[in-house]
Amino acid sequence: MKAALERWLTRRWYGGVAPGLGLRALARVYGRILKARSPAVGQRLPVPVVVIGNFTAGGTGKTPLTIALAEYFFSRGFRPAIVSRGHGRRSDLPLRVSADMPAELCGDEPKLMFEITGLPVLVDSDRVAAARAAIDQGSNLIVADDGLQHLRLGRDVEIEVLDGERLYGNGRLLPAGPLREAPRPCDFRVITGGIVQGSDWPMRLQLTDCISLDDADLLRPLAQFAASPVHAVCGIGNPARFFKALREAGLRPIEHAFEDHHQFVAADFAGLVGPILMTEKDAVKCRELGLSDAWAVPVEARLPAEFFAAIEQKLKERHART
Repeated sequence: MKAALERWLTRRWYGGVAPGLGLRALARVYGRILKARSPAVGQRLPVPVVVIGNFTAGGTGKTPLTIALAEYFFSRGFRPAIVSRGHGRRSDLPLRVSADMPAELCGDEPKLMFEITGLPVLVDSDRVAAARAAIDQGSNLIVADDGLQHLRLGRDVEIEVLDGERLYGNGRLLPAGPLREAPRPCDFRVITGGIVQGSDWPMRLQLTDCISLDDADLLRPLAQFAASPVHAVCGIGNPARFFKALREAGLRPIEHAFEDHHQFVAADFAGLVGPILMTEKDAVKCRELGLSDAWAVPVEARLPAEFFAAIEQKLKERHART
């Protein structure tokens, strides 16, 4: 039901179908709520803060970029921590993600970010509290995932991530369009796919060798799945991007799209025979389901080296003045 609703909304947001009177009326109400909110005062922290997010609902590549930035700063000698709301998790408690913590408790994206980076990942609806906890535990730089709308967290650098093909859709506020809020200038704008213009930075999401859900040490090149059709299972903000990437890699995916942050159960895979490919975000929730011939398809964010250098320079300049 949720997946069908997402497809219905996507046609109105991005597919040229005009939103009806009901959606437009709700969007006006949402806009009034945004205007009525008291401006949040950003709470400055004693360490640099980088915030990554978007102005549209759905996936744009925030998680791969968050991972790439956290790993970059770690390589530069910082002790970064990632803070996240943990959307879709089944707990309201502040948590620090651990290796044995189930994804449904902390959220699929925080679990994935911890597994890939090995860095501290703290989950809390109050990102200021999460950041302060990370600092108390020894971190000296904060990377906030999906934090553009969380203005209570003071920041030194803001990065908007935008889908280069979908852009801002019809330009309307939720639910008549995809906008969480009207776009505003950020320090950097990263474009995933599409054409990059002006001062924007390009990001390419590169699929890499597949990882068996049964054995994390068992890798298989993606090209080896091209001989016959594969089942492609995806529960992210923009499943079409995953399916398209598989086709561009020479595969023939049989598409199975679920809503973002879907909590998978074994019944979701009933009748699927043959290789099953899924995103890493989905795989962190599926390892205990006893699936046969199931593989995670990792994705890496590829950006110009100059982008990371520019972020670090801006961070040093801004934080030095605080």
